[in-house]
Amino acid sequence: MSSFRNHRVIIASLFLPSTVVVGDSEPTTPSLRSQDGQGGDSLITALGAIAQRLAKEPGKPLKSALSNKGIAPPHNSHSRSASASGPLKSIVDDLKDKSRPQPPSVRSTSQERANPFTKLTRFAEEAPRTPQPEKEGVACLRPSQHAGSVSGPISPEEPSFPPRKEGWHFEPSTTCNGGLRNAVESVNERMRRKVWVGTLGTPTDDFSEDLRKDIDNRLMSQRDSVSVWIPDAEFQRSYDEFCHQVLWPCLHYAVPDAPKTKMFYESATYKQYVSVNQRFADAIADIYQEGDVIFINDYHLLLLPLMLRNKLPSTASIGFFLHVAFPTSEIFRCLAMRDELLRGVLGADFVGFQTANYARHFRQTVSRILAFEALPKGIQLPEDKQNSDPDQGSLLPPTIARVRDGLGERGRFVDVASVPMGIDVVQLKEKVEDPEVEDWVQVLKQRYAGMKLLVGRDKLDEIQGVRHKIQAFETFLDKYPEWQGKVVLIQVALQTTESNELAGGVADIVSHINSRFSTLTYQPVVFLHTQDLTFSQYLALLTVGDAFIVTSLREGMALRTHEYIECQDGKYGALILSEFTGSYSYSGFRSCIAINPWDYRDTSQAIHKALTMSKDEAKSRWEDLHNHVTTQTAQTFITSFLNRTLRSHAAHIASLSQSSADPDSVPEFNLSRLLPRYKHSMKRLILVDFEGTLWRRDLTMEGMQNRMLRKEQEWSEDDEAWPKESVELLRALAEDKKNEVWVLSGLARTGILGKLAKVAPKIGIVAENGCFIRTRATKNADGQWISMVSQFNLGWKSSCLEILHYFTERTPGSFIEEREASLVWRFWSGDVEEVNADRQWARRQAAEAQNHIFDSLGERFGLRIIPGKNSFLVLPNNISRSTAVAAVMHPGGPARSPYAGRAAWMPPDTEEYAFGGFHAGGGHGHGAGGYGSGGSSGLMGGDGGVEETDFMLAISSDERLLRRLNENDGAETVSTSGKGTDARWRVDYEEVPGVLKAFVGVTN
Repeated sequence: MSSFRNHRVIIASLFLPSTVVVGDSEPTTPSLRSQDGQGGDSLITALGAIAQRLAKEPGKPLKSALSNKGIAPPHNSHSRSASASGPLKSIVDDLKDKSRPQPPSVRSTSQERANPFTKLTRFAEEAPRTPQPEKEGVACLRPSQHAGSVSGPISPEEPSFPPRKEGWHFEPSTTCNGGLRNAVESVNERMRRKVWVGTLGTPTDDFSEDLRKDIDNRLMSQRDSVSVWIPDAEFQRSYDEFCHQVLWPCLHYAVPDAPKTKMFYESATYKQYVSVNQRFADAIADIYQEGDVIFINDYHLLLLPLMLRNKLPSTASIGFFLHVAFPTSEIFRCLAMRDELLRGVLGADFVGFQTANYARHFRQTVSRILAFEALPKGIQLPEDKQNSDPDQGSLLPPTIARVRDGLGERGRFVDVASVPMGIDVVQLKEKVEDPEVEDWVQVLKQRYAGMKLLVGRDKLDEIQGVRHKIQAFETFLDKYPEWQGKVVLIQVALQTTESNELAGGVADIVSHINSRFSTLTYQPVVFLHTQDLTFSQYLALLTVGDAFIVTSLREGMALRTHEYIECQDGKYGALILSEFTGSYSYSGFRSCIAINPWDYRDTSQAIHKALTMSKDEAKSRWEDLHNHVTTQTAQTFITSFLNRTLRSHAAHIASLSQSSADPDSVPEFNLSRLLPRYKHSMKRLILVDFEGTLWRRDLTMEGMQNRMLRKEQEWSEDDEAWPKESVELLRALAEDKKNEVWVLSGLARTGILGKLAKVAPKIGIVAENGCFIRTRATKNADGQWISMVSQFNLGWKSSCLEILHYFTERTPGSFIEEREASLVWRFWSGDVEEVNADRQWARRQAAEAQNHIFDSLGERFGLRIIPGKNSFLVLPNNISRSTAVAAVMHPGGPARSPYAGRAAWMPPDTEEYAFGGFHAGGGHGHGAGGYGSGGSSGLMGGDGGVEETDFMLAISSDERLLRRLNENDGAETVSTSGKGTDARWRVDYEEVPGVLKAFVGVTN
């Protein structure tokens, strides 16, 4: 399997790691120490002086970042001020003479500072700032509360370039995805070729064409980046309105209440969202080269995978990763544009999520809303599906009925799995060991001597649960009064927009608790915005903290907890973590103190437990957490995601290489070429579908209930519906000792197949899609039925029937076809091609029914749901016609020796072995050495199974089975589906009797 090291990676993210500042010159970067020791006090000297002052004034609290109303003025990139040089001031400097909060609105320019954590919105007002003493290459966080969790702002130093005539320069972007950037930078040695594609994160309407060309040239040559130029108004409506007010709440389970519902349901800003995604698609298409891997990031670009799939060659590898949470289908279905968003994501080869729960939610949502087949490994896209339904007013560009390599062609398999993000542990360790961090550690220890520190860092919005945290802390001080004056909550807040901060409702509760418990020497809550401290100060705070608390109501991956754990090496502080974060879903994080943020009493008890925990217990918990953090790293995330994208795409290409969307490209069955081989072969295997190939059923309700579903004893060879000619031909073929004839069917063994077994005992039968096999009669023994599901718990059927009866009552014309080990619900018995309101209703009911069955029974009993055009099938996992054919061909299988048992021949992972490869051409769940590697050593080969057969003929409409059989040299596969196929031949089902008659003639 090819590694991503051999490919160029195109990283598509809404914001680039670097932005552009238009000015007269490049700002200078003050050094930490003067090179010659002159020129003023060094930072260390200043730190020592500050520490001495703090030691003399231990009772004064840290300066709060809250103003009188508790809200910092929003920032605005439109009014970027030129960076001014001058001495840097820290929040700790203010301790010597400030005990009351100072409103940010009245701070002087010299008091403001740029910092690694500042969260800016692209179209809000920005306060003046001064450069920081950190290296210029600080990590960047996405704007506002709508970004996912990000790792600490650690990044290599940005190179400096001489000023240009144009009067502009690069700066590290404060709006980019810091976690993603750090992860990419952590694998620089392996990802030597990469290109970032995104926006600059600053208004660009006033940029001239010459300036844009100059920026483009320098971005590519100096930053390996390509800028997507988007009009400011379009970007604002897409990003600030649709992404923030529609997608973000939905993805985090916060469906807006009235009167906000109007924006949630209307798609006015969705047009701009589509346009932004299209601009990204055009930019990527312009730079795409054969062999590139496209890495698409986050909810801002949900439509991009399908746009690229329709725009680029089929050889393009596309992966999509969602950094935030993904809700259940009950939430996501509220979106007016739900279909288009889901179809957009399904344009990727691989879709990654932070946790297995989010991946499961996505699969279930696709199954419920789009009625696609959801499997444990991903989504099987059906045939003949366009990327949108024109009746729904889609804004996506229209496509032809059968799009090459898109959703409209023969169904692809989309791999879906969890690939959790992590942090760069090595780089964080290096930063923590910086002398500056140690200096600040000593300052904080002196400042808070004799006190316990409870630390948190969150965005100021409702979803981050900061209000819940502070209210729980108040409950803690009430419940445990002995801790009053002995514990301080230091809350670091990532800024968001003013409206979101107001919605978070943090300011009033901070003022309330401080007014209740503050004394002249004690303030229980210290509230800081991230622009108030440097990253070194933040790391020092994590190092001295006695506990770290996260009370998110919903979150993707809380990477700040990973940072805290690594900063606690040797101290073993406790981690209090909301059970609604993605981090908590991993077993390694179960050693934290889990809380329900809605339960203030429970959270207060967790705080008490964290502060009173024994050293041994704290160390044991920390070691478990540390082991997980050092395993789930940023390097592991990038490597796993990109390699899995390549593996999924390779499986997709392997499938496409054998098929064509045009059935006429497959040659018609040529008897003259096959008859000589058949005549001179000594051992032949003939596999033929029953229904759909030998026998066409009446699928109307009346036909099924009155004629097709009759019991074995009710069938007669003189019956009009009996396939007399086909059965006689099969019986004649089976009489030849060189032939082994098998009929493959999805029907129950108690109906027409039971009659077939009596009429033609020398024919082997596969019933219920592999649940049962009837062996061929020989001179020494009669044929017998073998259950392939004897070890499965079939207790699910009664519950499943109850669900299906409920939906049958609500769906006119539907009925249940109950079989021994499987169930079929036929939700539509009319014309297959008919499209009307009744059929649309039936399809929605079918999607609902599948979702209920999968949620309540699927994982518990290991069930698989296979949807069709007018019905869906429910049967046990790891059972299919392919596993049955494996049993037929394996010399030690139950079809050969009924006493061998299932375990004697089936491989350990039957689904991967016999079914998984069919989704996309083999082995999408494995790397090299998987069962889908091709050749006779695959499913149908090995142990002499295929090698003993001189001639194999398979006539079927089951494309997956035919595709797998093609891996055997010499297998003649014939498709009767009338569609694009992987088979070597095609034939109309009406011609099948003539084909069989020709072989019978040779036999006789």
